[in-house]
Amino acid sequence: MATKNLTYDDFESVVTGNGVVLVDFWASWCGPCRAFGPVFEQSALAHPEVVHAKVDTQAERDLAETLQIRSIPTVMAFRDGVLVYRQAGALPPAALEDLITRVRQLDMVEVRAKIAARKSGTEPERVDVHHK
Repeated sequence: MATKNLTYDDFESVVTGNGVVLVDFWASWCGPCRAFGPVFEQSALAHPEVVHAKVDTQAERDLAETLQIRSIPTVMAFRDGVLVYRQAGALPPAALEDLITRVRQLDMVEVRAKIAARKSGTEPERVDVHHK
């Protein structure tokens, strides 16, 4: 499947209405964005069951600002409407493949439980296993 261009108006419905959604935030003047574009397009063709969406940060300034996009390209991954990955920088093909695999393998019951624990303040403190 080809990539889908997202706007402020349809961003939320696409992210929440599909299983796995990858979003590439880009601009036409951005060299790394132009280099990453074909990698993202190839991934879209290889994984038609994954929504590959693009947000032109020049045309969708309000959306980019709302999502606090400060650097492009930025890639976000959503699973069942939950943001599970966000990182600035172009990904090489193998890293994008790995991201898709990892997002698919997530235990969303566990992810949602962690989110709920953070929101309620009951998440246990992390223990540093390297220091006594």
